[in-house]
Amino acid sequence: MFRLLLSLLVLGACGTPSPEFSGISPVRIKMGPSVFDIRVAGRRAEAIRLNPQPAMRLSSVGVPAVLAIERVSGCRVDRLSGDQAMMRATLDCGAGAPAPRRPETYLECDAFELDAEGGELICYPF
Repeated sequence: MFRLLLSLLVLGACGTPSPEFSGISPVRIKMGPSVFDIRVAGRRAEAIRLNPQPAMRLSSVGVPAVLAIERVSGCRVDRLSGDQAMMRATLDCGAGAPAPRRPETYLECDAFELDAEGGELICYPF
């Protein structure tokens, strides 16, 4: 019984935001095969990968996560840290206040010509 309760507790925490982002509704976005919940708070963002895609390193999901965060926040990602399941970003929104948070929506995006400098996105609401 204890093992079952412990397993449920651990699994329930998989998609839970860190304390800094609790209470913020996520924007769900699909970038190629990866699905993320993105939360933005000021000049910080958090991406939680939701799908069971095998990804052993941050480098395999980092580019889609950066593109998803930039799409949702309207700001450039200055720094990304974390692991293949949960990533945190520092945003560069230029001079002035951070960009306003976009209305809650779900997007499905296809990424083309991805490289270290970016790529092209085509996104549709779903």
